[in-house]
Amino acid sequence: GIRRAHRASLALTFNYVAFAMAVLAVTTSYWCEGTRKVVKPFCTGLVTVKQTYCNRFNSSNLNDTRLVQYIYETGEEKFLMRKFHTGIWFSCEQTVNLQGFNCRSFLEIAPDHERGVLWLCIVAECLYITLLFTGGALMVIEMCPCFNLINRLKLNAFAAVCTALSGLLGMVAHMMFTTAFQLAVSMGPEDWRPKTWDYSWSYFLAWGSFATCMGSAVTALNRYTKTIIEFKFKRRSIEKKLRIKQKILELEVPEDLWYITSSQEQPDQHTVFYVNGIETSYFSHNRGGEYHL
Repeated sequence: GIRRAHRASLALTFNYVAFAMAVLAVTTSYWCEGTRKVVKPFCTGLVTVKQTYCNRFNSSNLNDTRLVQYIYETGEEKFLMRKFHTGIWFSCEQTVNLQGFNCRSFLEIAPDHERGVLWLCIVAECLYITLLFTGGALMVIEMCPCFNLINRLKLNAFAAVCTALSGLLGMVAHMMFTTAFQLAVSMGPEDWRPKTWDYSWSYFLAWGSFATCMGSAVTALNRYTKTIIEFKFKRRSIEKKLRIKQKILELEVPEDLWYITSSQEQPDQHTVFYVNGIETSYFSHNRGGEYHL
């Protein structure tokens, strides 16, 4: 009873944690982040100090657009490294003056022939969250005292199936996004392709949600199978008791001899006793050393 309640609470806790991490990962755009190498734009307006994000003119008349613009800076100094971060929904890049980010839909960046993969990723992520929530709701309903043990077992089985299925969908969705992003890096538009990139905290949060989700499914399934095994064992024990009782009734043994004691204190013991000179065996789990037929 207490151990089963602890397993139910543990499975529900894992489910809640996985759900929160999944929602946070899907709604943020930090699955991947990196830098883009772009040429610095020309500085506009009155420039009194050197600005690191733009190139200055060599003319004293900054309003004269007919003058040729020369760049005295050479090498890497004429390039700028802009940071970007990308998620399932949006890809954001630093602005020209490196203050804030401009975002656009990641569907616009993905190659045309790979947008189907990204749509499947989005659908799978939504189904992952939906099934995860359904599994958690079933676990909460299962803990309601208004249900008997059989109905609780059925709810527990459905919760374990929903949670395990959601975990598999989440794994497929994460792998689909990885494929879509890598294809966008190699085949995406020139004004977006990054110079350097790596996975960010939202991506690791998504995989952490998958691992916690599978932990919830395994805990719920373990609780279900353990309860079924206990039921089967108790049923076999009752059947053995009934067979022994029936055998004693056939031997017409008085009821005052139906009380047998054993000096052994070990559980799972094999007891041999004699009734009217006939050897009878009994396998018991009682720890008190007393057996009632």
